[in-house]
Amino acid sequence: MITRPLYLQKLISRQHNGMIKIITGMRRVGKSYLMNELLVRHLLEQGVADNHIIKVDLEDFTQYSLREPYAFLDYVLSQQQDNDMYYVLIDEVQHLNHFEDVLNTLLKHNGLDVYVTGSNSRFLSSDVITEFRGRGDEVRVFPLSFSEVASVRTNIDKTELLYEYLNYGGLPAIYNMATTEQKENYLKALFSETYLKDMHDRYRIMDDNNLEELINIVASSIGSLINPQKLENTFRSVSKSNISQATIKRYLDYLQDAFILSCATRYDIKGKRYISTPHKYYFSDLGIRNARLNFRQFEPTHLMENLIYNELLVRGFSVDVGQVILNSQNQEGVSQRIPLEVDFVCNRGSKRCYIQSAWSLPTSEKLKQEERSLLHINDSFQKIIIVGDHTPRHQTDKGTLVVNIYDFLLDKDSLTF
Repeated sequence: MITRPLYLQKLISRQHNGMIKIITGMRRVGKSYLMNELLVRHLLEQGVADNHIIKVDLEDFTQYSLREPYAFLDYVLSQQQDNDMYYVLIDEVQHLNHFEDVLNTLLKHNGLDVYVTGSNSRFLSSDVITEFRGRGDEVRVFPLSFSEVASVRTNIDKTELLYEYLNYGGLPAIYNMATTEQKENYLKALFSETYLKDMHDRYRIMDDNNLEELINIVASSIGSLINPQKLENTFRSVSKSNISQATIKRYLDYLQDAFILSCATRYDIKGKRYISTPHKYYFSDLGIRNARLNFRQFEPTHLMENLIYNELLVRGFSVDVGQVILNSQNQEGVSQRIPLEVDFVCNRGSKRCYIQSAWSLPTSEKLKQEERSLLHINDSFQKIIIVGDHTPRHQTDKGTLVVNIYDFLLDKDSLTF
């Protein structure tokens, strides 16, 4: 059993704060398990009586009637029999009609501590946040991290485990499956029968082929910049589709709403400004990405970059894609501006670090190539290269910290500032 202490502690620290604890994340990531098993176990261990924990599963057919606001409120409020604290746990709250008004109504009643899960970010839109008037508190749950998987897969070599993780990702059900066939079939079915169906039902998408082709393009382009205008041209020339860049942008937003994709914006480090387009998109789970491509496109370099990005989000960093402009002259003496990429600009509070992802550094030339953009950043924040082998942790003669992927993933304090 994986106890997910990071997320449980986030819920515990938010107890009785007068806000709605909103547990978000992609389907099958373990939100319900966190709330209904781990949190309930903690409450019971703290002496909370079982009849003071009110659980509502809005995907349970026997509780469909509670999707109506008045039926729901009557049920919950009728459970309060004394002045002690009651814990209201609502699974898949987006199925509750007028849930914003219902949740705000619950907040007006003393003695209720409210926790909800949801599988899309519709209920976290700016409009709904306005409805909550600052009384919604989000806890984002990610797939199992590599360190969480390693904590229970102690009988497997870490190198082998990394390849398994890069291939099948971190959805919890995967690690109860014995065969490769079971894992692959589960992930393929989950994408087509759950994620795609959810988006089709929610947004009434008329052309599934364009959406699926877009997903395939993004899945094949981890680490590459995605430009809706160029994608529109590609669709027109290759697929003979008249899909517009506005529709492409909308589909990308839908995939983010479902927590399938995350978007990284480019940041001009020297100019200290964001660049509006293009962006990079990373998959929240690598297994889902690989399933979309039928497990045919296993590229450790790009998958490791996606893995590092996800791990940084889990650790609470705000992550951008960096760009450094190098002013130089060509052989003819003509001035030119050369854009150099920094894989990740990572901010947390007032702290920052810059990270390059490199599957290997076999030669001094490769090190020089990876270090080039970092050395043109004129500030004192830590510059780091994460390497996909067992290279010992060390600093280069230029002051760049080199950390291997295993130390980075297994030690939450592996990034120094």
